[in-house]
Amino acid sequence: MHYVAVIDKDPDSAYGIQFPEVPGCYSAADCFEDIVPNAIEALSLFLEDGEPVPPRGIEAVRDEVAGNIADGAVLMMIPYVRDRRRVVRVNLSLEKGFLDTLDEAARMRGMTRSAFVQKAATREIVDPA
Repeated sequence: MHYVAVIDKDPDSAYGIQFPEVPGCYSAADCFEDIVPNAIEALSLFLEDGEPVPPRGIEAVRDEVAGNIADGAVLMMIPYVRDRRRVVRVNLSLEKGFLDTLDEAARMRGMTRSAFVQKAATREIVDPA
């Protein structure tokens, strides 16, 4: 599930992040690279105690925030990552040579296999390029 974020920036200020589909949910980021992680965290914290509102989609939101866009704001799809605190054990099947390489990469970074896989997967979810 993804929500539309409206990102804007005034000169000499942080990036402002708002979610028209989730009234009252806001965030900010000092640098561009922090927009998505900060937005994910804001959604996760804001929606943690209730059921998420179904997203309406970028077309509906685009019409609603046309004035913001005309003033230079941009729209960005932000994934909602639910329940970031609870750890769940899963079973994955990976080719042995790949697993060895993955474990070595995790060791080189001082990370566990699980932490490394989660970080890599999060990067793909956030920035699928």
